[in-house]
Amino acid sequence: MYTSNSIKASKNNIGPVIAIDGPAGAGKSTVAKAVAEMFGMAYVSTGLIYRALTLKAILLGVDVQETESIVTLAKTTEVAVIPDGGECRVLLDGEDVTVGLTCPQVGACVSQVAEIPEVRAALLDIQRAIANRGCVVMDGRDIGTVVVPDADVKIFLVADLDERVRRRVIQARERGYDVVEETIISEIMHRDKIDSGRRVAPLKPAPDSITIDTTGKTPEETIMEVAGVIYEILSKDRIKNASGGKGETPCFT
Repeated sequence: MYTSNSIKASKNNIGPVIAIDGPAGAGKSTVAKAVAEMFGMAYVSTGLIYRALTLKAILLGVDVQETESIVTLAKTTEVAVIPDGGECRVLLDGEDVTVGLTCPQVGACVSQVAEIPEVRAALLDIQRAIANRGCVVMDGRDIGTVVVPDADVKIFLVADLDERVRRRVIQARERGYDVVEETIISEIMHRDKIDSGRRVAPLKPAPDSITIDTTGKTPEETIMEVAGVIYEILSKDRIKNASGGKGETPCFT
């Protein structure tokens, strides 16, 4: 049984930061939520920050291809991410918009918003402020490479295209959205191209990350594999730092 008592050691003595990156449909959110709960840590999906900005643009009728308008929006918008019982809520200018962030319209446009360098720069401080609290599992696309390059553990999840499409179709339909598989295929391929090819913070594994292929695995199998990696790495860190004399700060939940 994994518990927060197993993993309090961290580089900064504020509780560990776990980075879980990967493309759409690789299983990041499912795995990150589960391991956060297992270890008594907070869970934050940084992609929701970009989705919140994208949602605002859609609601205001701002064309996501109008870079200057999106950058202005990013600089004048307040986004707060609040860990909440194993999930996370997102406040957009003070309003809880969590439910609307998974709608297909947002999913189809978010990569275009997220590829804008000035947008990424404007939203970076929010993400780093979360990491600086420590004891958090963060999922995204550049957590281990840009947001928290000194994260205690870096995991990069991958899966083949068919698997990722199947998961996204199931997920969308469970949420009540009427989606067509061909549309999901097109959207994921488009997002892969944008996320991997953008000039700033492209989607790629950090040199010191551990890549785990989730293709053909049940969520439970992947969760236990990732939890095992986290436990092993942080247990080694705790042993290594045991004589440091600075004590440990408990994780928040």
